[in-house]
Amino acid sequence: MGGFYGSIKNMKINVGSKNNVKIEAVREMLQEYEMFKNAEVNGVKALSDVSEQPKSLEETILGAQNRAKNVFSDCDYSFGIESGITKVPETKTGYMDVTACAIYDGKQFHLGLSSAFEYPKIITKYILEKDINASQAFFEAGLHQDEKIGSKSGAIGYLTRDRLTRKDYTKQAIRTALIHLENKELY
Repeated sequence: MGGFYGSIKNMKINVGSKNNVKIEAVREMLQEYEMFKNAEVNGVKALSDVSEQPKSLEETILGAQNRAKNVFSDCDYSFGIESGITKVPETKTGYMDVTACAIYDGKQFHLGLSSAFEYPKIITKYILEKDINASQAFFEAGLHQDEKIGSKSGAIGYLTRDRLTRKDYTKQAIRTALIHLENKELY
């Protein structure tokens, strides 16, 4: 395959999701890396094999890894992206949302995380008590009219008034996972 900056034609990347926000985040992020400039990026339906709304960092990472591993077929790399809540001390709700990206090369995972943010108290309460995902919680709480907010600008977009969208938030996790591929000699 050559080094990170080697010229590879027809590289194929599978993303373990049919969510356009995740697929476009991967596609756009890879354009910044010479190795992936001409890569073909395909969204593939994938099971995370974890809760619909992960409730720990471990479960969120496992969901990303499972998505990546479950779509690693006829490709050079596969990407799994999963968002979930995790316990964070000193927060108002006790939890923050974080996105994990797992890049799988057929042998090992390369992990990255996004920054984290806290949901409003009612959202965290609904996620934990009603066992629903964040999009459903925003809808049920009457904070958003779209039950599929996560397929658009996301809760982070709503809360920041689109200063940070779900796509950009997802890109953070992708970029930090790509550190491993760009600096293979260090890992």
